[in-house]
Amino acid sequence: MKKSIIAVSILSIISTGAIAHNHDEHAGHAHEHVTAGALATGKGKPASQHTIDANKALAETLNFEDTRVFADNDRGLITPLDEKTSTHLRDRFKGLHSGLEAHDSSPDSVNPSLWRQGQANFSADGLYQVTDGIYQVRGTDLASTTFIKSDSGWIVYDVLMHDKAMESSLDFFLKNVPEGGDEPVIAMIYSHSHADHFGGSRAVQNRFPDVKVYAPHNFVKEVVDENVLAGNAMSRRAAFQYGATLGAASQTGIVDAALSNGWSQGLDHNITLVAPDVTFPSGDDQKFYEYKIDGVPFVFMDTAGTEAPSGNVAYLPKHNTIWTGEMTYQGMHNIYTLRGAKVRDSLKWSKDINLMINAWGSDIEVLMGSHSAPLWGNTNIVSFMKEQRDNYGFVHNQTLRLANEGMGIQDIGATIDSELPESLRQLWHTNGYHGTYSHNARAVYNMYLGYFDMNPANLNRLTVNEEARHFTQAYGGCEAGYTTAKAQFDDGNYRFAGVMLDHIVRTCDDYTDARKLLADNWEQQGYQAEGAGWRNIFLTGAQEVRVGTLPGTPKTSSPDVLSEMTVENLLDFMAIKVVAKKADGLDFTLNINVQDIGEKYFVELSNGNLNNVQVNEFKTADTTLQINKADINQVLLGQTTLADLIKANKAEIKGNSEVLQTLADISVKFDSAFEIVPRPAKGQQVDADIYQ
Repeated sequence: MKKSIIAVSILSIISTGAIAHNHDEHAGHAHEHVTAGALATGKGKPASQHTIDANKALAETLNFEDTRVFADNDRGLITPLDEKTSTHLRDRFKGLHSGLEAHDSSPDSVNPSLWRQGQANFSADGLYQVTDGIYQVRGTDLASTTFIKSDSGWIVYDVLMHDKAMESSLDFFLKNVPEGGDEPVIAMIYSHSHADHFGGSRAVQNRFPDVKVYAPHNFVKEVVDENVLAGNAMSRRAAFQYGATLGAASQTGIVDAALSNGWSQGLDHNITLVAPDVTFPSGDDQKFYEYKIDGVPFVFMDTAGTEAPSGNVAYLPKHNTIWTGEMTYQGMHNIYTLRGAKVRDSLKWSKDINLMINAWGSDIEVLMGSHSAPLWGNTNIVSFMKEQRDNYGFVHNQTLRLANEGMGIQDIGATIDSELPESLRQLWHTNGYHGTYSHNARAVYNMYLGYFDMNPANLNRLTVNEEARHFTQAYGGCEAGYTTAKAQFDDGNYRFAGVMLDHIVRTCDDYTDARKLLADNWEQQGYQAEGAGWRNIFLTGAQEVRVGTLPGTPKTSSPDVLSEMTVENLLDFMAIKVVAKKADGLDFTLNINVQDIGEKYFVELSNGNLNNVQVNEFKTADTTLQINKADINQVLLGQTTLADLIKANKAEIKGNSEVLQTLADISVKFDSAFEIVPRPAKGQQVDADIYQ
C-alpha cells in the first residue's frame, strides 16, 4: 500500500483537478460519470445460496480453535482508546464487529476467513506495553505506532498515515504511558517508504521541533518517485481496491483492509512528510548496520525491493526484540498490489526473512511490526517467521515450477491454491487477506516472463470494447447471450458468467436486465472473496455498473510531499500529458532556470515527445523561464499561478512566450474518474436504492 495515496495527492494537484469527460464509443448518449451526492451507506443484496454454501464450506476447513491472535492483541493492554482517538478509524467499524464472536458470527455475505481477520484487526484498541520500555498505540490508523524509551525521551517508530491521527495517538500515549509521559520524542524512524508509515510525521515535529528523523536508504526518492508518473491511474484504481466509495462498514460492504480495519479519515487529515536527517546505508553496500539512537542500540537490515523499494527492519539487542516493519504481519502481503505498483521480489522477501532468522533467531524474545499484534516467545516467533518465509518462497518457487512445466499465467492464477501444502493451509497468518495466492503468483510470472503466455490468441487482441461486441455477436446477440449468462449465474458459475455479462453490457449498455445481473454477479463474487482488496474491487465494480462513480476517493494534498518532488519529476510528468499526434511538428526548446536551488534544465519537444535534461550551462533555446522551486510548489498547491508570479516579478519569461501556450495546448488534463467498468448512461441507473 500505500505510496499510491501520495501519488494520488500529487497528481490530482498537478493536473489541476479538472475532469475531462470520456466519450463512450458505442452509445449515442452522455454518461453520468460521477453521481452527485454523497454516499451514505450501502445495503447490498442478500447472499445467494451458492455464496452461502461456498462460505459455509470454507468455514468448515478453517481452524477456528486457534485464537492466539486474539490473545496476542489483548496482551499488554494498558488502556483502551478514548473517544477522541477512536474517531479516526475504530468508530466506523464498531457497529459491524463489536460484541461478535469469531467462531460463529460470520455473515452469509462475508467470506468467513476475511470476517475473522476483520474481527482480529478490530480488537486492536488502545495503548499496549510490548516489553520493558516499548509501547504501541494500535487501532487509530492503517498502521500502528511504536514508542521506545531512550536515555532522554522517546523514539517513535512509524508515525501513521495522517497528521491528525498521529497527533491524537501521540497525545493519548503521553497521557497514559506509565513512564516518561512528560519526556519528549527525540527521534522518529520510518520503516519504509509507504505513506501509512510517515504521513503523520508533521504532527510529531510540531509537538517536538527538535526531533531527529531516520530513514532507510533512498527514502525520499522512493517516496516521491514511486508511481508518480502513473498517479492518476493509480488514484482511480486505489479507490477500487480500498472501497473508497462504498461508505460505512457493513456486512454487504467494507469489512476490513487486511492490514487493519482501514485507514484514518477526516476532512482535516493530511499526509505529511518531514524529510529525514539521517538515511542508512544501502544493502548493496552494507546489509546490516549498527547504530545507536539516544542510548538505544539498533542493528538495521536493509530490505529494499521486498515490500517497498526503500525499507529496513531492525533488531534491538538490549530488548531481545525484532522490528519487522511490514515484512511480516498476520496474513500474506502483496507481491503485486492491485492498485498498481512495480512487482515486488518474492524470492528476496523470503530470503530476507531467512536472513533475519539466521542473524537473530536464537536471541529473539519479542517480534513487533507495523501491523498486527506483537508475538512473544522465541520458539513461537521463529516458527512464525519460518512460516512467513516459506509462504513467500512457496509463491515464488511453485509459480516458476508450474511455468517451467508449461503452465500459462492465467492458469497459474486460477490453480495455485491447489498446490498449497496442508501445513501452510492450516495457518491463519499466511492467508491471502492483502495479497492473494492467485494475484501474487501471476505477479511472480510477470516479473520473470511478462504478461504474455506465448499463446498466439493473446498476442494481438482487439480493444476491450471491440472484443466485447464480437463476443456478444457470437453469443447470438444481447438477449441470447443474457439467457446463457443467466443460466450460468443461476448455476453459481459466477466467474464465467461475469465475463459474458461484461461483454454484453459493454455492447448493449441500455440493456438493464444484463446490467443488473452483472452487478449482482460481481457482488456475489465479492461476498465470497477472502482478500479484502478483491472484495472491495468486486463490490465497487457492482456499484459503478449500477449507478456510476460515487464520491469518496481520497483527495489530499501535502505541501511536505510536494516540496520533495524534483524539477525532473515534474518535467517527466509533463511529458506524459503531451498528446504526441497533436504535438508533432510543433517543436520547441526551453531553458528553465530554477534560481533558488541553482538548477538548470533544457527541455525539448521533438517528434511529438517532450524531453528534459539537467545542464550546467544553458543552450540556445526559443524561450527561457526563470522561476524558484518554492514558487513551483505554490503553483502545484493552487496557491498562485504562473501569470501571477510573472506580474509579481517572481518569475520571468524571455524569448518566445508562445512556447508555454503551445505546451498547454498539446497537453491533456487527466480524468480522475475515468471509466473502468461499463457505467450506466444518465437515466439508466439500476438498483440505485442500494446506495441511498
